[in-house]
Amino acid sequence: MNILKSLINLLFPRTCAACGTLLLEGEDTVCTTCRFLLPKTGYENNPNNPLAQMFFGQMPFNAVMAEFFFSKTGKVQHLIHGLKYHHCRENGIFLGQEIGKSLLKAPDYQGVDCIIPIPLHPKKEKIRGYNQSHVIAEGISEIMNIPITGKCFVRSVFTDTQTKKSREDRYQNVKDIFEVKNPSQLAGKHVLLVDDVLTTGATLMSAGKALMQVEGIKISVATVACASN
Repeated sequence: MNILKSLINLLFPRTCAACGTLLLEGEDTVCTTCRFLLPKTGYENNPNNPLAQMFFGQMPFNAVMAEFFFSKTGKVQHLIHGLKYHHCRENGIFLGQEIGKSLLKAPDYQGVDCIIPIPLHPKKEKIRGYNQSHVIAEGISEIMNIPITGKCFVRSVFTDTQTKKSREDRYQNVKDIFEVKNPSQLAGKHVLLVDDVLTTGATLMSAGKALMQVEGIKISVATVACASN
């Protein structure tokens, strides 16, 4: 069995999804060096972090965090790009697991009842093959042992990509695009809203607006990455 495994690794070498170097025995998806160097924010332990402040006075989220800082051509960008455009689901599971490990120790994220990934429109999900936010949520669910509830929250309007749009255009592009299908399933619950990258906050604002119509709901937000200041 070990000989077969060694032969497979020789023919199809396993490489780090962040830096591309060969993975060593015992390493999975991301090498030990990259795991150590990935730029964590620590925002889950700071209720007044810059991301939370983006929504002050606009959306009463319980807590807002991003696990990593994001920069063009950086390791985090490489992981997210692989997840979204190259069918590297294992990247999303890894990123979700890292979020889950941080949230387990964060006071504002205790008592979460279910995880809601930001949904894709069915047309876009069919093209991509999966919803990257749902894959990230799978990693979080695995670590935190919290169920994913996605079917009751849907994206009912197909929109263009947010890339290269101005802040105002982003808000208009995602305005009123989400819908809660069965509010009773979420009534009185603490939900964890999950997305990949937080930039202007337009998508989360739109999702929050729809979810806040549910009686007694409490919303915390977790994303993989945000831009570094």
